[in-house]
Amino acid sequence: MDDMLNNLSTYGYVVLFLYSLGGGFVALLGAGVLSFMGKMDISLSIAIAFTANFIGDSLMFYMSRYHKREMMEYFRKHRRKLAFSHLLLKKHGSWIIVVKKFIYGLKTLVPLAIGLTKYDFWKFSAYNAIGAAIWAIVVGGGSYLFGGALIEGYKVVADKPYLAPVMLVLIGGTIWIYLSRATKKQ
Repeated sequence: MDDMLNNLSTYGYVVLFLYSLGGGFVALLGAGVLSFMGKMDISLSIAIAFTANFIGDSLMFYMSRYHKREMMEYFRKHRRKLAFSHLLLKKHGSWIIVVKKFIYGLKTLVPLAIGLTKYDFWKFSAYNAIGAAIWAIVVGGGSYLFGGALIEGYKVVADKPYLAPVMLVLIGGTIWIYLSRATKKQ
């Protein structure tokens, strides 16, 4: 266990950066807990996660804006989710760029969908920066503040390993049902 913690504290910032390019919730959660344990620095972790998340979403926006033909191959299987993303943008305005950071399944789809429209890149970047900052502070700071409770929760799951798959199925099923109903043809 000590070797793993030493490796994470050594390479944790690199892993956090790479993982945060595409979302990074779990990596930032782990960095917050490791910061609580004194193995990482919470301020640096939040700054790295913010930077990587901002860059990742900006790259996805850029890819869908300037490589539409290649991106349309990806969207062939996800047309309903793409339409759902456009409806969210119309209904909630630009703030969906901020809120989507917290909604699994929309994190990567919204920047790609917005990039296909004529939405201004600088406006997207401003909302993306706000969203990335709020996300990094809430998730990183929250996992740091509640590090003790998260460690205790881990101990419970380690003692009763059958709980982990049950919890994953419940969370995954809830997300799947929500996205299925939200994108269902009416």
